[in-house]
Amino acid sequence: MTYSPAERPVVSQRSAGVADSGLAEVFMLARSRDAIDLAIGTPGHPEVSTDMIEEAARAMRAGHNQYEHPMGDALLRRRIAESLNAATDPDTEITVTAGATEGLYIALLGSVDPGDEVVLFTPGFDQFASAIRLVGAVPRFVPLQAPEWRFDPADLAAAFGPRTRAIVLNTPSNPTGRVLTREEMDVIAESCERWNVTAICDEVYGNFVFDGRRHVSVADVPGLAERSVVVGSLSKSHAVSGWRIGFLRADPVRTEAFRRVHALTTLGTAAPLQVAAGRVDWADPEEASAQMERRRDLAQDIFSRVGMKFAPVEGGCFLFADIGPITGGRTDSLTFVRDLLDRCGVLLTPGFPFCSGPELGAQYVRIAFNRRMETLHEAERRLLAA
Repeated sequence: MTYSPAERPVVSQRSAGVADSGLAEVFMLARSRDAIDLAIGTPGHPEVSTDMIEEAARAMRAGHNQYEHPMGDALLRRRIAESLNAATDPDTEITVTAGATEGLYIALLGSVDPGDEVVLFTPGFDQFASAIRLVGAVPRFVPLQAPEWRFDPADLAAAFGPRTRAIVLNTPSNPTGRVLTREEMDVIAESCERWNVTAICDEVYGNFVFDGRRHVSVADVPGLAERSVVVGSLSKSHAVSGWRIGFLRADPVRTEAFRRVHALTTLGTAAPLQVAAGRVDWADPEEASAQMERRRDLAQDIFSRVGMKFAPVEGGCFLFADIGPITGGRTDSLTFVRDLLDRCGVLLTPGFPFCSGPELGAQYVRIAFNRRMETLHEAERRLLAA
């Protein structure tokens, strides 16, 4: 639609300043083609619990169809608290949110003011930088070094300063598959303690860690625990991304602030779905990791045979692969993704949305392997046939 200057709608500077992630085209491609979709993180594995679906139906029939308390269903909060390593009071330290996305925004709105600086790693989940900008804060990027995607402690220390109010972490990481070690957490804790910085950590993939590793939460590490905010979700662990059940775990003072913000944003998430999630048995984390590790192994075998290079994935459900050995650096990742879709009917995600600059992700693609084994084998057949 064309507007005259006088008619043009006025939008806020903060909304106009949020860049398109670049993933919109990938979503459209996923829906418009008969493709094997290894691009979008929507779970194909694990299977949705039929017991959980039945519990949701029972909860609706039993009358759980009105507002739940904004802090969340009491039983669900208790189950979440019990699933965490750190001792957690479900009444004063857990808030159920409308997915991890709302949880992240609440944590930022409750922790930083406009003009404050927030440290984050790159490559990283594309929503982090956008969320920081949308709340009026300034992202300070710390580069991760390929191929293992580790940070230089000197780069991390240099990113902190008098205006730093928070650091946003993600372990296991989307897209790199890195799992932060205790030693790395201790290095992060030193800067957070020095500058009195809140550590906000997206731990959505904490149930999926491989090769005998242990997920280390910011809530488990001295120096971070007392300033930590854990952002979690049932979207991937329970394969119910459409239910929008996330949570925040924080100390009582921060939790009180977060709950005030939460009450003014969504007020709460769907009551019957919360009831259902609290009443069913939850998957054993070790078994969940073992099942996802099988898919990790298959994905790494497929894409190494295709010719891509990558460090072994340590956790999560994504592979961040270098396509340079295939393209010789002559093709950017978006062009590569389109061409692969045309030739093989397999859809991947270009790497540039996950990097602080488009050029940094030009030779990488993200591959989701939280899929049925049959889906991964069909992708293997198509790719190797081409």
